[in-house]
Amino acid sequence: MTSRVSTDQPPRPAGRTAANQQGLPPDEQRERAPPTQLKSVDVDILLNDADSRRRAEHKTEDGKKDKYFLFYDGETVSGKVSLALKNPNKRLEHQGIKVEFIGQIELYYDRGNHHEFVSLVKDLARPGEVTQSQAFDFEFTHVEKPYESYTGQNVKLRYFLRATISRRLNDVVKEMDIVVHTLSTYPELNSSIKMEVGIEDCLHIEFEYNKSKYHLKDVIVGKIYFLLVRIKIKHMEIDIIKRETTGTGPNVYHENDTIAKYEIMDGAPVRGESIPIRLFLAGYELTPTMRDINKKFSVRYYLNLVLIDDEERRYFKQQEVVLWRKGDIVRKSMSHQAAIASQRFEGTTPLGEARTPGPLSDSGNRQLRIKSNSSAEKGTKRKN
Repeated sequence: MTSRVSTDQPPRPAGRTAANQQGLPPDEQRERAPPTQLKSVDVDILLNDADSRRRAEHKTEDGKKDKYFLFYDGETVSGKVSLALKNPNKRLEHQGIKVEFIGQIELYYDRGNHHEFVSLVKDLARPGEVTQSQAFDFEFTHVEKPYESYTGQNVKLRYFLRATISRRLNDVVKEMDIVVHTLSTYPELNSSIKMEVGIEDCLHIEFEYNKSKYHLKDVIVGKIYFLLVRIKIKHMEIDIIKRETTGTGPNVYHENDTIAKYEIMDGAPVRGESIPIRLFLAGYELTPTMRDINKKFSVRYYLNLVLIDDEERRYFKQQEVVLWRKGDIVRKSMSHQAAIASQRFEGTTPLGEARTPGPLSDSGNRQLRIKSNSSAEKGTKRKN
């Protein structure tokens, strides 16, 4: 007599079969595909100039850094898609082989949707079967790469090559990421930033940055001049703040990240004192300024002047600066202009008398009222 053993556990739901994976993205198909399907063939993507092409470090989502092949806008991307059969005695049937060059933006709060701004396809083989290991050549000529690769707190912009072997049940997919840098050239006329910070009848300082646009290996040069000091300031610093903005309309997210803190002063200043500023950008993880990238996100940088008094009250003011990436070859005229600007701000000439500053709201973190002047306004007469 056969007895049936009953259990309290509910029956396991039927797993997703290979046939109903067709609507899934390739990444999920690859993760769910039976191991035997993936082991039947090894797919690899090889670049033609892999031995000579530069590599660049790029941060991944988990915060680690890896090196990837570096490309620029307009460069050709060419190479081979290599197929190596695991079992030479078995043939690999397929519905076609293709390679794609893709540039896409992924918003972390909307991971299901990938926004592609570049999508190029090359068909490598018609439907049939592969009987032996072989390689297929491909070339994407003068590919447009309009944006810089970027991995942020809420968004990722990536470029990659994707080789796909289409099969009736499960596609075999191989991806290879690359990094793209965008190079910019700004005119030699780069006006300085001049600002006046004021707390009525308490504090009046004037400070100046030598430029409003800096390349990623540049040096921020400037000075701070104390015109009136009636509060006990014990600390002053300049912070570099990166502000990442994602989304549009009501779904806008702002993420502020303090990239650097540069201590200007530790101790109480006196009237008439001048403090120089020299901040080297090369040691920090910076990207070029990105504005409204594909209408999905922006990355902006700010210099944040922070003053702290002896009662731990903070006074601050932010000023946006533009960061850009330049190539390895720089024109001599640009270097000469940069040297002149540096010499000018290394001098000890007083910045002059100051206008009466505006009032400051009384709060825990006080935002300084500042008037900004370009270098063209140097001749403006100032009141005592």
